Amino acid sequence: MASSPVVVNTWWFTEGAAKAWEVLSVGGSALDAVEKGCNICEELQCDRSVGFGGSPDENGETTLDAMIMDGETHAVGAVACLRRVKAAISVARKVMENTQHSILAGDLATAFAIKMGFKEESLTTLESQDMHQSWKNNSCQPNFWKNVQPDPTKHCGPYVPSNSNPRTQEAVMQVDRHNHDTISMLALDSKGRIASGTSSNGARNKIPGRVGDAPIVGAGSYVDKEVGGAASTGDGDVMMRFLPSLVAVEEMRRGASPTKAAEAAIARVARYYPNFMGAVIALNISGEYGAACNNVNGGFPFSVRNVETGEVVIQKVDCISVSGGKV
Repeated sequence: MASSPVVVNTWWFTEGAAKAWEVLSVGGSALDAVEKGCNICEELQCDRSVGFGGSPDENGETTLDAMIMDGETHAVGAVACLRRVKAAISVARKVMENTQHSILAGDLATAFAIKMGFKEESLTTLESQDMHQSWKNNSCQPNFWKNVQPDPTKHCGPYVPSNSNPRTQEAVMQVDRHNHDTISMLALDSKGRIASGTSSNGARNKIPGRVGDAPIVGAGSYVDKEVGGAASTGDGDVMMRFLPSLVAVEEMRRGASPTKAAEAAIARVARYYPNFMGAVIALNISGEYGAACNNVNGGFPFSVRNVETGEVVIQKVDCISVSGGKV
């Protein structure tokens, strides 16, 4: 089915959309577009929240999450907590195309990548070392522990369970220009094929081993050739519990516009976690797109390129206000 190509991705990562459009504009596939588009952000370290040299964990190490999904076949490849390999989404594509698995994790994902010809190299930079040292100098705050207390002689752990003064409320992730952690991309090509991709270095100061929503099918992104696709960004630890990308696609399947579908996905999360920060983008198979957000300061920007825009443009939506009641 002939189609007018479209690429939509989270945030002001215009370089990613431009690279994806280069692929789409010459008749390339949606899969190639999302891989190459996300690759650019991995190489450029978009806002230091994608790729190497950003978001060090409690040990000072940067690890990567990524996925790619083919709407034609529902094939998925993903890597989680990938260490010492920069092109995370390309490794994810190798998982999809060269194995019968959907996700590989940690050091064994690194071993797989090396077998596939990827270079093993440190993801740490002087900048990420400075981020980590600044965090330690601030008594390792903020962090993602709860209901624990540190060794009384130290500020940064080791932590032990605590019932004396438990922190029962989950900390709200502050999503801003330097801590939104994901490029999530949707592409529709000239043959009507749709694909999605994500790449992230996760939450800064995360507990080592943490995996975010980016590599989780239905959370980080989801596509269906009969409907369209959706992708998310923000507080992945909360958002993944509700599979917002899958929810948005299913809303479009029932006839909702991409904007309304994204709003419904966001509202479902906000019913339980009204203070969470995050956003969803959606693209239907007809090339219509939309987005919605919750608690993103100043509204949520996303990048778009199609024939009508003539260039990559940044659009912005105001975040929805979610009231009580069933959604």
